[in-house]
Amino acid sequence: MMGLGWVGAILVGAGWLALGYCFGARYPPARILVSARLAKHKSLAADGDGDGKNGNKKKKKDKITDPLDIEKLADILQDFKMVLVVRNDLKMGKGKIAAQCSHATLGLYKKLLRRAPKSLNRWEMCAQPKVVLKVETEEEMLVLQDRAKSLNLPNHITVDAGKTQIAPNSRTVMAILGPIEVVDDVTGGLKLM
Repeated sequence: MMGLGWVGAILVGAGWLALGYCFGARYPPARILVSARLAKHKSLAADGDGDGKNGNKKKKKDKITDPLDIEKLADILQDFKMVLVVRNDLKMGKGKIAAQCSHATLGLYKKLLRRAPKSLNRWEMCAQPKVVLKVETEEEMLVLQDRAKSLNLPNHITVDAGKTQIAPNSRTVMAILGPIEVVDDVTGGLKLM
């Protein structure tokens, strides 16, 4: 009777081992070198299509529904995060910052829901990490946005209506989402809020 318990345990263990092998084959381990990830990202960005370079002009309506390049990265890279970049020069109160970060998160989420659902799902599978950083000026934020765009990272800048603490049409918070290493290439030098 005792021998059957051991045999059963060995069979169960072998089953879990086989399942782990199958899962590991489908989802590669997180030990992939950062440089390999970035090299692959750059080659995918270079292969971008629908940018109009080959004379393929698209209507604005079609462009809105086109998938983003980041969708390709969601199949390869596992660790995604969102970074919220807050303008520190506006001297917003804590509640205002929280509201503006919420607007930026929701704005980017809505864009990704339509155009990059795999990327959104990958971020959600990573427990939706969000990091709040600060910049001192609007110009710094716009430079970061240009850098994010050059790396094909989806982003969203919230523009405030100006009904409470700050002037109308002020750019307050920028949200960026993507693979950790690529996002860090844009925002890695910033300080926490």
